Amino acid sequence: MLIESFAAGPWQTNCYVVAPSAHSECIIIDPGMGAASGVREAVERHNLKPIAVMVTHGHIDHMWSVFPVASGYGIPALIHSADRPWLADPTPGLSAQTREALPTMLGTDEFFQDPDEVTELSDNMTLSIAGFDITVRHAPGHTAGSALFDFAGELPTVFTGDVVFAGAIGRTDLPSGSSAQMNASLRDVVLSLNDDKRIYPGHGPSSTMALERTTNQYLLRIAQGLSAT
Repeated sequence: MLIESFAAGPWQTNCYVVAPSAHSECIIIDPGMGAASGVREAVERHNLKPIAVMVTHGHIDHMWSVFPVASGYGIPALIHSADRPWLADPTPGLSAQTREALPTMLGTDEFFQDPDEVTELSDNMTLSIAGFDITVRHAPGHTAGSALFDFAGELPTVFTGDVVFAGAIGRTDLPSGSSAQMNASLRDVVLSLNDDKRIYPGHGPSSTMALERTTNQYLLRIAQGLSAT
């Protein structure tokens, strides 16, 4: 399994290019601000063929480059239905500070728009893409449409977006966030993952479910029947 990652934009959002191997089809996960050039470099270096863009949730730092990447390669974008409206208009999901700064951050030729093809995801949907079997696990709390992408195979892998990080969890104080939903998602979705799963989050380093289950203070609180925060 080939996983190329790089941190994009001022939020240092992890963008992933995922393929079974070099010279094969690939998936692009969470192309954030300025990610198109990094995606292109990874695709060309490994001689890959992009066939889909997958978005863990609709926050602007994760979907800034969805339109140029999907349109540039002529491929669909996949996102949970609850966050789909933010592809064309991310402002309802922004903090007041980011909403105020957005006009100065946009380049003269940058804009937000739905790609020609958008597939709306739902809980427990199973996908067969680029040689992978992927299960969508809806995990609201950070946003209403946050989802984990659970890859089966010899190297069990899950892309967690901003639901859970190495040693931390996502914030719940932005629009459509909910601490109660986050608690439920951590309990019912994250803690249900097998210990052999390697976690690739939206920010920061990767981890394993075994390590997070025993060291992540937020997951430890959930396991004890408490609120994560």
